[in-house]
Parts: sequence; C-alpha cells; structure tokens
Amino acid sequence: MKIALAQLNPTVGDLEGNAARIRKFATDARARGAQLVVFSELCLCGYPPQDLIERPSFLKRNLEALENLARDLAAPAIVGYVGAPQDAAAGKSAANCAALLANGRVVFEQHKMLLPTYDVFDESRYFQPARSQVAVEFCGARLGITICEDVWNDKNFWTRPLYERDPVAELVGQGSEIIINISSSPYQMNKRGLRQDMLRALALRHGRPVVYVNQVGGNDSLVFDGSSVAVTADGRVAAQARSFEEDLVLFDSESGAGEIRAQSGDELEAAFQALVCGTRDYVRKCGFQQVLVGLSGGIDSAVVAAIAKAALGPDNVLGVAMPGPYSSEGSVRDAQLLAERLGIRTLTLPISEVFAGYKRALAQAFAGRAEDVTEENIQARIRGNFLMALSNKFNALVLSTGNKSELAVGYCTLYGDMAGGLAVISDVPKTMVYELARLINRGGEVIPADTLTKPSSAELRPNQTDQDSLPPYDVLDRILKAYVEDLRSPEEIAGHFGFALKLVREIAVKVDRNEYKRQQSAPGLKITSKAFRIGRPFPIAQKFVP
Repeated sequence: MKIALAQLNPTVGDLEGNAARIRKFATDARARGAQLVVFSELCLCGYPPQDLIERPSFLKRNLEALENLARDLAAPAIVGYVGAPQDAAAGKSAANCAALLANGRVVFEQHKMLLPTYDVFDESRYFQPARSQVAVEFCGARLGITICEDVWNDKNFWTRPLYERDPVAELVGQGSEIIINISSSPYQMNKRGLRQDMLRALALRHGRPVVYVNQVGGNDSLVFDGSSVAVTADGRVAAQARSFEEDLVLFDSESGAGEIRAQSGDELEAAFQALVCGTRDYVRKCGFQQVLVGLSGGIDSAVVAAIAKAALGPDNVLGVAMPGPYSSEGSVRDAQLLAERLGIRTLTLPISEVFAGYKRALAQAFAGRAEDVTEENIQARIRGNFLMALSNKFNALVLSTGNKSELAVGYCTLYGDMAGGLAVISDVPKTMVYELARLINRGGEVIPADTLTKPSSAELRPNQTDQDSLPPYDVLDRILKAYVEDLRSPEEIAGHFGFALKLVREIAVKVDRNEYKRQQSAPGLKITSKAFRIGRPFPIAQKFVP
C-alpha cells in the first residue's frame, strides 16, 4: 500500500482552516499515487485544544467538520479529531479519536486508549479512554490504528512502563499487518532520536512496519517538530519528513521504499529551529504581523532579535534601544551594530530623563532611605512601559528577553524586563544562550563579538555585573538543571558536582521563592524536559524546604 505521511501545522480551533489544509494535502497525495493519507492526532481541531473540549458547541462542530470533510476528500485518509465517548455514562463528554474516511463517510473509528497525565499532558481530564483496540481491513491490508501515547508503552523498550495494557501488542494479536500511529508529540531537546529509537524497537519487536505521523508547528508554549517517519519491519527508516516544517512524504509498505528528507542531527540547530518555529506560529496564530524587541546590547536581546528576524523577516521586527544613566557606550554601540547586521528597523528612546522624574516624584516618600534595588527596578519598568506603549500604538507583539537561568532565581523585574507577549528564551539556560549566539554567528558575525565576551550586566547601577548577585552561569546552570529538571535534592547536587551545599541550598530557595514571578510572566517556548509554568505546576504560597 502506498501511504502518504501528511505532516500538518494546524491552528487550535480553526476547524474550517484545518479542514481546508487536510483537503489540499489529500489532493496532493492522491496526485502522487497515495492510496491512504495519514494525518496527525487531533489535526482537525489542533492540539492541544484544552478546555475548548468542555464546550458542547466545540464538540458538535468537530463532528460536523469531520462529516463535511469525509464527503469531499480526494483520497482515503486517517484523521484525528475530538469525538463522542463510547459510554456517555462514564462521565467524560469526549474521546480522542482517529477516523478512517473513505467513500464519502467515516468507515472506521478508533479511540485513544492510553491517556497521558504527566509533563504537559492532562488528557484524562477531558477524554474517555478506549475500552479496546480493533484492527481494520483496508485496501487488502489489516491496519492497527493507534494514537500517540498508545505506542509509548513497549515493555521491552521502557524499563518502567506506565500502563498495564499495550495497545500495539493487542493489535498485533488481532493480525494487524501495519501499525499506524497518529501523534501530537511536542519537541524537546534529544527527543527526536529517542522517539525514532522507540519506533524502530517497536517495528523490530513485532515484525511489522510502523507509520508514525506527528503534528508540526507551534501552539502556545508547545512546539511540535513533526519528524514523521515510516519504519520497515526490520527496523529500517524508509520514509522521513522534515522537522519544523509541513511536509508530505510517501511510503510503500510492500516494497519498503519511501522518501527521506534531510534532518539536522545537531540538537543545538534543532533547538534554534524550534524557537524560530514557535515564535513564528505564536505571533501569526495570535493575529500579529510585527514584533518589538528591547535591544540592550546584551546577549539575551541579541539572540531573541536574531530568532525574531529568522521567524518573521527583518521588516517585521523593530528593535527598541532604551539607554539609561548606566548604559555603557559599548552596549549602545553593540545594539546598533546588531540591528544593522540583522537589517531590522530601530528606534531609540532614552530613559534617563524619565527616570530622573520618577526619583523627583518619589523623593519625599523615599526621604532618609538609600538607593537600592528599587531604583534599579524603576528603570526596568520604564523600559517595560515604553515597549508596551509601542505595542499598543503599532499593534506589535513584545518579545521579552529573559532566559531560564534568570527566571529560575528571580533575576528579573515584574512589569519591567518581564513585560511582553511571548518569552522566547524563557526555557533556554544562559550558557545555552551563548551557544545559540555562536550558532547564529557560524556563517559570519551577526552578534557583535563584544556582546559575547563582555561580562553580563543589567546595567542598572554603576559597574554592575550579573555575578555580583549570582554564581558563574556554568555553575548556576548545572545546579538549576539538576534541581528543576532532574528533581535532585541540594545534598545530591552538592555531592555530585562538589559544590558547596550552602550555595546549592541558596539557589534552591531562590527557585522556590520566585514562583510568584514566573506565574506572572509571558508564555514561553518549551524546549527542555522541564519548562517553567507549563508542565511544572508548583504552588506560590508554600513552606516546603527540600
């Protein structure tokens, strides 16, 4: 059977627009000789729809859109959508479904059996799980249709499977000759290789070809890499779609022939592509065309500006320089040089006069008190106000520039440098920000060399550097990864790295005490195993000390 892997970038809730894209892909696949077109999980409504599922009108329109789609689809297809549960009395109003569309109607439907409730997933909140898996005859072959998590429970691959049942094994037991999986598996660094290893192991264990089609594109904080793949029964990758782009590739299940698109094996390049993809889709799917980036002359704003330029083109990025009383000439120069090399427009709005006005207005209230972090935060908030005013006036989205290391320990200002609509690098540790900057400069210096070599500084007081308040970033980031992502205790971290326990505990306390800031921050793009806010729900008012 000639199967087309249709890797689609849907927009959540855009049932008509998504259906139009499905029709186009099906028509293109049919023209190339495909007998079956496979789309991704919930592609009709976009993933994840979250509490839209609780709206009866959303469920009704899903069903109507599927019926309309079936009537005029150019080729038989497997399409993901939100359907009705098998047992309405069970308390759930919906099911995560895959429909086989052919001859103008829905000829078969399979519900998702394994519903993940870890990390960013909360599917048990919405869906009723399938009671059983059923193989289906189509085009002379017996197909085993699964949905995302259903293939992530191979007891021979995972040391600790999460579920008692194995949907793939059940389908193979029914004589399925081809395993098909429609998926919406979000990107995180190193996951593409793990996913492909898992699929190859699955094909080898059962001696069946596996066709895996993943969603692509950004939806809010999640970025989906696509990377759809077909694996032969002997574990060979026979077809492979691009990462971070819509794509259509063919696989012949009988001959084992297929189309393979090149993918970057460099995880840093993949992370950069994920950030570009997530930025582009967040901006456009939210109805914006242009973005604003505050340019400080520092490494964080430089990398964010470069990502924005790659995502939206230079004409849609406005860099805003806001020099203050402690801004160095070098930083002002670096910001301008960066903008020139990126080809983006710039605007300069000095803040010194406004800052002086704030101090005059507060002089009586602050009488007898020395200057401290208060005055530093006032400068950051003036800049945040300027950016939001420009955002309102120009209908442009502000991209905030704080990195994961800063957000972790609260080295950021609410309503100041945290102001914005999307926190592009909020899941990028500071050391990785430098790695991305060097990646951006591989083809020629875009980010000025001085930006990479000078000490990091917020420049909110004379001769300030980040290391006045924080340990070196190569130390801080190792502590943060172990504490935030690997869930290690301060004692374990200190013992493993040889760091002082007092230092590790201080960092851990900073992480816990600054949850209130992170919960007020702009949505960020998730690229690591644990991002703040999404998939890491921690209380603000709490007293537990690890």
